Amino acid sequence: MRAMLSKVSGGPETLELCEIPTPEPKKGEVLVRVRSCGVNFPDTLMIRDLYQVRPPRPFSPGGEVSGDVMAVGEGVQGFSVGDRVLGLPGNGGFATHLVVSASRLVHIPDDMPYDAASCLIFTYGTSHHALKDRAKIQPGESLLILGAAGGVGAAAIELGKAAGARVIAAVSSEEKAQFCRDLGADETIVYPRELDRDAQKAFSAEIKRLAGPDGVDVVYDAVGGEYAEPAIRALAWEGRFLVIGFPAGIPKIPLNLTLLKGCQIMGVFWGASTVRDPKGHATNVAELFQMYADGKIKPRISASFPLEKSADALVMLQDRKALGKIVVTLD
Repeated sequence: MRAMLSKVSGGPETLELCEIPTPEPKKGEVLVRVRSCGVNFPDTLMIRDLYQVRPPRPFSPGGEVSGDVMAVGEGVQGFSVGDRVLGLPGNGGFATHLVVSASRLVHIPDDMPYDAASCLIFTYGTSHHALKDRAKIQPGESLLILGAAGGVGAAAIELGKAAGARVIAAVSSEEKAQFCRDLGADETIVYPRELDRDAQKAFSAEIKRLAGPDGVDVVYDAVGGEYAEPAIRALAWEGRFLVIGFPAGIPKIPLNLTLLKGCQIMGVFWGASTVRDPKGHATNVAELFQMYADGKIKPRISASFPLEKSADALVMLQDRKALGKIVVTLD
């Protein structure tokens, strides 16, 4: 089998395409022939040892895959050779073959393309957990999404609209704003790449203008950095601020804002939630499949890379050039 391996800590340029033995599934495991692997921001962190999970080296990035069952280990029930599946291994997806615990696999419909399947659970799962379980968003509420053109942000637009929210998408370019409008965003804001204090005030004022005089009910922050504080300043009374990720850096928030607005700052650690609440995760996954079948959500894949070019996929993601999802495809 072939795999793109991280042998030393560093950026995408440190990855190496290698030939390694194809593994055999052990008890409770399934061998999957990978057809597509979704590329997600944690992949860019994991290879630099900056993510909360640090797999032993050498390892392949890629935590979300789809493909075909090639072999099953002892005691595995519910999966047979030839089944079409998607899996959440955490890492290892930048490879032609992968051994995954059967508990981390689900069947995919025959009419669902492999690339769409490999983009469904991580981003939509994160955003569904954030909006449904953490924010408990309600029909008619306003939702501001920072970084709305990225994978989780685009998913949040669709899920926010499906929940009946009024969606304001904040992005860094007019091209991304049009992408968000095409997804169904009601309003868009184009913010500058760098925010000084005056720009922060202007950004907060624009959020309030679009959300209404009371402010925005829910903020979905997939950016961090200097964008977080002005978004919190634009929150409504008892608003909810969802902490998703920090590609622009970890923000420093004046906590007096939470007192003045009676608001909540909520962490969204979707991966941990799937382990701590497996029944809730299973319910959410079933709901996502139903929404996909109903046409309410559909992964937007803007770029596809072969395995040997998978480092380029990570560069595109870390440079914040992606619109929707990026995948690595394996034929």
